[in-house]
Amino acid sequence: MKKTVFVDGQHGTTGLKIRERLNGRNDIEILRIPDDKRKDPAAREKLLNEADIVFLCLPDDAARESVSLIKNESVCVIDGSTAHRVAEGWVYGLPELKKEQRALIKKSKRISVPGCHATGFILMLYPLVAQGIVSPDYPVSCHVVAGYSGGGKALIADYTGQNVPDVIKNPRPYSLALNHKHLPEMTKVVGLARPPVFAPTVVNVYNGEIISIPLVPDHLEKQLSAADIREVLAQYYAGERFVKVMPCPADDFLKNGFLTFTDCNGTNNLEIYVFGNKDRILLSARYDNLGKGASGAAVQNMNIILGLDEATGLEAV
Repeated sequence: MKKTVFVDGQHGTTGLKIRERLNGRNDIEILRIPDDKRKDPAAREKLLNEADIVFLCLPDDAARESVSLIKNESVCVIDGSTAHRVAEGWVYGLPELKKEQRALIKKSKRISVPGCHATGFILMLYPLVAQGIVSPDYPVSCHVVAGYSGGGKALIADYTGQNVPDVIKNPRPYSLALNHKHLPEMTKVVGLARPPVFAPTVVNVYNGEIISIPLVPDHLEKQLSAADIREVLAQYYAGERFVKVMPCPADDFLKNGFLTFTDCNGTNNLEIYVFGNKDRILLSARYDNLGKGASGAAVQNMNIILGLDEATGLEAV
């Protein structure tokens, strides 16, 4: 029997991408609200309680409201918002995080999809903290360059509307109060003693992301070089389908000395690069902020819950 799926917030950026990845699948049935009832609370509540799986692609307050409307205990919720990423009773939907994470996801009815920036940050740093290489007290900093689609409809409109000012075309650092909404999950999931200094920049590209974390070997708990760190991460993610630690020397994968921005777009892939030497190290992750950073991760979680091949519906789009 087909499983039923309802995408609450199906017209948002992530919702549209999830729908795109689900279209054409014959193993699920997508439930839809008729256009004439899109603003009917009763119709929405009915589908929230009828579906086997509900994707929430909503602002935080709306996501919390949707969860409160679900009375059917058999409904599995996969929340793409920030609302429940550090909440008790919710499983963090990052399958590659640790050995037991997939089992936790599979048996849970409440899964929170990681934030796009948090995804790369955690996948690079968690193994190093867990293995005692980076101390929880290490003064972590990171920088991200990301496409404007991560800001949702409002930011997309800023970049694609009529008479867009030239200033929009320039890279624009933001969240300069150092209070980005992904910081709580980045801190808690990695196990840091304090939030990192996080410096994100949005650029005039629709999607794509590179996040980087500098490390100083002299301040690590174990004196390892860039090549050593790369080997630790490669062993940790050995056999993973979507998370790949790129071979050394990483320079072989650069294009004229540049790490290009959009090579993972349209996929659920995340590539980790380790640059540097025995004195300085730079970890960088490249991925699609709408793929492994959002819709791809959501569908991957659904596949785990349903006992399917994790790559189902996650071919390049």
